[in-house]
Amino acid sequence: MQKKELHVSAIQNGTVIDHITSSGVLQVLRILNLETYEDRIYLGGNLDSKKYGKKAILKIENKFFREDEINKIALVAPNATLIEIRDYEVVKKTPVEIPNDVYHFIKCANPNCITNVEEVPTRFKVTDKNDLRLKCHYCEKNTTRATIEYK
Repeated sequence: MQKKELHVSAIQNGTVIDHITSSGVLQVLRILNLETYEDRIYLGGNLDSKKYGKKAILKIENKFFREDEINKIALVAPNATLIEIRDYEVVKKTPVEIPNDVYHFIKCANPNCITNVEEVPTRFKVTDKNDLRLKCHYCEKNTTRATIEYK
């Protein structure tokens, strides 16, 4: 019996985000605003992973991520690895790390928080990286992975 496989083209330049949870891959696309990205994006979901059981992967041509974007990825996919590709070669592999502080891109869950009432950028302290707990700098309201809302 002959096996049939579909191989995804290698990217010349760009980033591969590996080890995303299968359930989190679409959220990664959304928080990075990749729905309107003009270059090629390859998405593989529910792929076998020896380390995690199942995983997802994104290949994004001609895209290299800024620190704030990497922080977003880390909050959604804390086990992800960023693989930088240049001229079809892997030049760097970096595991993401949940930052100690998160600025601007998470909405405070407290509707009375100054960040929801005035033009004040949000700021959170990460109080638990394992279960993902964030504490608002202004009102001290806690946000968890289950209640997090991205701007």
